[in-house]
Amino acid sequence: MPFLKTIDSQFFHPEIPAKPMGKYAHFITLRVTESYPLFQTDGELNKARVRAGIEQKETISRLAMFKRKQSTPERLTGRELLRNYKIGDWETCDYNVNFSKTTPDCILYGFAIGDAGSEKSKVVVDTAFSITPFDESHFNFTLNAPFENGTMSRNGEVTSRINSQDHILPQVFFPSIITLKDPTEAGFLYVFNNILRTRHYGAQTTRTGRVRNELIGVIFADGEIVSNLRWTQKIYDLMKQADQIQPPDPLNEDEVNAAASQGMSELMAQEYIPHTDFIGESLLPLLAEVKSITSNETQLIAMLTQANAESSAYSEKYIAKANSKTKKSTAKSK
Repeated sequence: MPFLKTIDSQFFHPEIPAKPMGKYAHFITLRVTESYPLFQTDGELNKARVRAGIEQKETISRLAMFKRKQSTPERLTGRELLRNYKIGDWETCDYNVNFSKTTPDCILYGFAIGDAGSEKSKVVVDTAFSITPFDESHFNFTLNAPFENGTMSRNGEVTSRINSQDHILPQVFFPSIITLKDPTEAGFLYVFNNILRTRHYGAQTTRTGRVRNELIGVIFADGEIVSNLRWTQKIYDLMKQADQIQPPDPLNEDEVNAAASQGMSELMAQEYIPHTDFIGESLLPLLAEVKSITSNETQLIAMLTQANAESSAYSEKYIAKANSKTKKSTAKSK
């Protein structure tokens, strides 16, 4: 069942292939913080010491958003939708505990269950870096845990439940490319919808971590494209040359979007692979069509059902057979 009319069907497979077939869909995304999220390991914000730009040669520290900090919230969004509409093996599939091996989440994002089998993720996400330096992108907050009366003291005693924590500031931008290998049309829409819907990333997602994903473009190619870091450095160069980086003021989102689109177009012009780009004005018809599908409950359910049918067929054809062969060979060896 075709869903999209704005994209040529040649970019998609009719079913999920068992081997890499050289079709790549790249979602070109700006992740914009809208509260005070935490991307941290061992109690500290993740950061990296890197070159500021491609042309700007000085070294700076940048905030880092590791790949699992990006992919896990997005796949959980998809799983929530499948449960909501009771599509697929939603009752038994338990994230990181008991994967069903049949849902779009399991097949597209992958799973590993020790000796019980694994599936490599077809959704590739790499570490994203902030455009602005670390020192201009975070703030240290003092946190407390008051008593029920709302104060820090009771019966003459003052609580010691006071701590401090570095938080990422609002309006910090993390350019990120999400790649889907060998997509079907329904699989493409499933991942697309997860990116657009996900709103919270990082630690303490129930209270903070609000992040908006601003889609800059979609690129179809027969291979992988530029890295997150190089794209970020290109954006930094363009904004620095235009005198648009004025600390401590946050970056202007319109200027970031323009630099991100221009930077990606210039970087793709240097690539050695065939590619079809939907960036800027050419992206708008695709975004409008995707929105018409994902915001219409009937079409959304149809898309999720199709994605689940493709994943189940893949599981039965390749994963179940592989498990069956493994059991037979184990039985013979005994």
